[in-house]
Amino acid sequence: MVTSKRKLRQLVQENHVSGWDDPRMPTLAGLRRRGYSAGAIRLFTDRLGVSKAAQHVDYSLLEQALRDDLDPVADRSVAILDPIELIITNYPEGQTELCHAPRNPHNPEAGQREFPFSGRLYIEREDFKEEPPKKYFRLFPGNTVRLKYGYVVRCTGCVKDEQGNVTQVLAEYLPDTKSGTPGADSVKVKGNITWISAEHAIAAEIRLYDRLFAHPQPDAADQDFLEHINPNSLRVIQGWLEPGTKATPDARWQFERLGYFVADRVDSTPEKPVLNRTTTLKDTWV
Repeated sequence: MVTSKRKLRQLVQENHVSGWDDPRMPTLAGLRRRGYSAGAIRLFTDRLGVSKAAQHVDYSLLEQALRDDLDPVADRSVAILDPIELIITNYPEGQTELCHAPRNPHNPEAGQREFPFSGRLYIEREDFKEEPPKKYFRLFPGNTVRLKYGYVVRCTGCVKDEQGNVTQVLAEYLPDTKSGTPGADSVKVKGNITWISAEHAIAAEIRLYDRLFAHPQPDAADQDFLEHINPNSLRVIQGWLEPGTKATPDARWQFERLGYFVADRVDSTPEKPVLNRTTTLKDTWV
C-alpha cells in the first residue's frame, strides 16, 4: 500500500482518483467511504502487530479482515449485476407470493427477511448457458435448478434477438418444491441460483471498486508507481437490488455470491441508491 503523502497527492493531481476520500485511496477516509468498518481496521492492525522495520503488507490481509469482521453481523441480501430475464411460463399471470430467508445465518435472532416471487425474474446472465461446459450445474435447456429460497425450475429454452443474443430465459416451475415447505426436497438438483422479482426490483448505481494498483509493490525502487494503476479499479454499472434493501448512507450488506457492499455515504439516498463494492467474497488476486 502506498503511504507517501507526496505520492497520494500526485494520484489526485493526475486525476486517477477523485480526491482523498476516493474509495480506492489507501487513506482512512477512502477506506471508510468504500465500506471498511472500524472493527475491520482494528482487526487488520492487530494481526500485523508492531514492527520498527519498513515492510510491504499484502492488500489481501486488509480484505480478509473486513470479511472476518462483517460476516457474523452483516445482513444478507441479493443483487443482480448483469441481469437477464427469466420467464416462468407456467406461473399464474399477475400472481406474486412471498419467500423468506435469514437476515444473517450466524444470528437467528436477527429474524427473517421477505421478498416477492413472480413469473418474471432477473437472474445473472452467467447463470444461463445455451451450450454449457462440463460440470455446469446452472440453467441450460433441459436442466433443473433451485431458485434460492424459491422453487425448483426446469429450463425449457430461451428467446433471442435478431443478432442472436439471448434476451430471455424460459423455464417452468415445479409447484410443490418451494423452499420451506414439505415438498421442497422432493426433487434433487445440483445447482442454486439467486434471483429478484423484476416487477419489484430496486434500480441502483453500483460501483465495482477493485485495487487501485495492479502491482503488489507499486512504489518499489526505480519504478514510477503511476505506471501500475489498475485500469479496472472502478467499473460503474446499473444493477438491481432485492426489494426492501434500504440504501441509507453507510448501510452495509453481504450480497449473496457477490461480496460486501456499502451505500455510498456521499451520493446514496433511499430514492436513488448508489452502492460501493467493498470487497468480494473471496480473494480473486491469488
